[in-house]
Amino acid sequence: MPSLDRLQQKLGGPHFEVVALSIDRGGVFAVETFYEELDLRALQAYVDPSAEALAKLGAVGIPLTVLVDRSGRELWRVAGPVRWDDPQVVARIARYLAPSRDSCARGQSRRKRGSCVRASVDERAAGHRS
Repeated sequence: MPSLDRLQQKLGGPHFEVVALSIDRGGVFAVETFYEELDLRALQAYVDPSAEALAKLGAVGIPLTVLVDRSGRELWRVAGPVRWDDPQVVARIARYLAPSRDSCARGQSRRKRGSCVRASVDERAAGHRS
């Protein structure tokens, strides 16, 4: 979770947000307490205590991370922990955020490098501390 917080600090803004979705049945209070314990300041608390999102995504376990463009299309997914503030990982994500002259001029999104995308990383990681 600290590396996701650092990723949000680095890339967060109008075109990117880390959506760390907790499935903790303790609700928002439990998630906010957990965030305080880890001194997470950039992440917002998102909670799905029913874990319905996991089923809808076809997840077989957590953590699961999905990069989604602004149209809701999945660009890639990662099962398992990742060091999200690693420079190579940040660079890979940033490539999806970099506007291409053609696609942004027409207001389109594409799944290629240099596309104009709204992306979010979505981790179902109740208690995950990467």
